[in-house]
Amino acid sequence: MSRIGKKPIAVPAGVKVELRDHTVSVKGPKGDLSWTFPPEVTVKVDGGQIVVERVDESSRARAMHGTARALLANMVRGVDQGYSIQLEIYGTGYSCKVQGNALMLNVGYMGLGFDRDGKPKDQFSIPIPAGLKVTVEVPAARGESEPAKLTVSGADKQQVGQFAAEVRALRPPEPYKGKGIRYAGEHVRRKQGKAFAGGGG
Repeated sequence: MSRIGKKPIAVPAGVKVELRDHTVSVKGPKGDLSWTFPPEVTVKVDGGQIVVERVDESSRARAMHGTARALLANMVRGVDQGYSIQLEIYGTGYSCKVQGNALMLNVGYMGLGFDRDGKPKDQFSIPIPAGLKVTVEVPAARGESEPAKLTVSGADKQQVGQFAAEVRALRPPEPYKGKGIRYAGEHVRRKQGKAFAGGGG
């Protein structure tokens, strides 16, 4: 059997798990999640634990056994503790803020079109999906080495990771000065700029 798949998932206090047909619903202090599991596995809620078993020994069932258990464990942890990813924005003049249900990013791009007053747009407006929260931390004195920071948090691990990746993709860190959006703690390999030889006399 799958060593991951056969491990029961402990349900913490404050988390409620409901099973209806092939759908598992998990509710907790950080939110509500549900998932319809495939027919190759069965799910049981027994004595404060979730147990996942496969229906047969087919390759598909063996593959889904560990996957289903991992997804359910992520759901339980998500509604109980939540997930978060921090991004850092490097670059003089680069900025971010939350405005209503949108994340506003100014990361040096032009060519975004024009607003109703005919002025060039210099900001991305990214709708924040339901279920996610974005918080922004901007240092009092900013420079190239003092990034603005934003944190994406939510109960759904996949949703948190997907939104953070989409934001980073708008302006990935460039290799010469390191300007752009990066994950907190991400190492950016730097390149040396071109050296121009001076004219000889």
